Amino acid sequence: MGYSGLRVIKEGFFGQKGWKPVWRDPAPKAAYDAIIIGGGGHGLSTAFYLAKEHGMTNIAVLEKGYIGGGNVGRNTTIVRANYFLPGNSEFYSHSLKLWEGMEQELNYNVMHSQRGLINLFHSDGQRDAFARRGNAMINQGDDAILLDRDGVRDILPYLDFDNVRFPIYGGLYHPRGGTARHDAVAWGYARGADQRGVDIIQNCEVTGIDIEDGVVKGVQTTRGVINAKKVGIVVAGRSGQVAAMAGMRLPIESHVLQAFVTEGLKPVIDHVVSFGIGHFYISQSDKGGLVFGGDIDFYSSYAARGNLPMKEHVMDAAMTLMPMIGKAKVLRSWGGIMDMTPDGSPIIDKTPTEGLFIDCGWCYGGFKAVPGSGFSFAHLMATGNHHEPAAKYRLDRFRTGVGLMDEEGTGSQHNLH
Repeated sequence: MGYSGLRVIKEGFFGQKGWKPVWRDPAPKAAYDAIIIGGGGHGLSTAFYLAKEHGMTNIAVLEKGYIGGGNVGRNTTIVRANYFLPGNSEFYSHSLKLWEGMEQELNYNVMHSQRGLINLFHSDGQRDAFARRGNAMINQGDDAILLDRDGVRDILPYLDFDNVRFPIYGGLYHPRGGTARHDAVAWGYARGADQRGVDIIQNCEVTGIDIEDGVVKGVQTTRGVINAKKVGIVVAGRSGQVAAMAGMRLPIESHVLQAFVTEGLKPVIDHVVSFGIGHFYISQSDKGGLVFGGDIDFYSSYAARGNLPMKEHVMDAAMTLMPMIGKAKVLRSWGGIMDMTPDGSPIIDKTPTEGLFIDCGWCYGGFKAVPGSGFSFAHLMATGNHHEPAAKYRLDRFRTGVGLMDEEGTGSQHNLH
């Protein structure tokens, strides 16, 4: 079923009775050419691009819960391509280009809004660092504008520019950055994959991975054994647990990242704003709620909820940057499980087991990477070769020390990224 404005009007005249389910609910088959473990944004986009770009349609996406119930529906929805280091810069640039064509490609409204993102800086040193980052972005072919204090004030007049401890010196403006509706991205990719013959199987938890003589044969699930020639692990914060089923120990720690939303307000924040001192970022949703977040909870956890001290830390940063937010009422908070690597950059690679592939370690960058990750992982699974924009995301860099990409320069400690 194609979606269009004309179709919406037509259904309005006939009682909305012509809409069909967005994707099928099939029973798992005994065998597939490929299995994707994880029905989040990355897993669904991988399945979509395997079918669309490589003609593989005998594929199953196995999701232990429901589509949109994991990290893809538990984030602050930010889309950007403002990375600095080679390896990250070209990947996120490629991903942003896919974002810009996503709604036409999927025939699905993911509410992608390129409202612009501004990273604030608060010292001469930060200004120099952001000027360097902006030049790297421009060299990559992306957009970046260095704003002085007055330039930021023209766009964001509601900030506290004269905070005694953290005065605002300026900001790096990324006009093509913005937001998207997180769960709509999952639904759009699920619909697109289903239309191309992919089986999306919900409530099907993987409990084991079958390996014989170093070759993957399939998976054990709560709905029976499913055989496959290729298996991709794309399970975000659960990556370490699922990889352990194949006898692997990943260089991954799982931490909770909290997010918050306020009551609906009249439009006040037109951009995505990132505080340069306290780790804090905020935007306003189409429903009027202020959506914001900050640092991860610094201890390892698989709980999809956070602790009170970190809530207080995030609120402190919010009040420091924009005191007006103190009048807003927080409606709810939630947590996503982040798969954190030692250098803060992801992994898209083969594993030592033939036919078994891994896509993990997205840290804070998971949502913005959804289309790029799926495209590159599909390329790897289909051809056995690394897709060029993701060629540096090798697993063995943590063993050899060659090719580490510490974007923030914070050292080899998972919870600092």
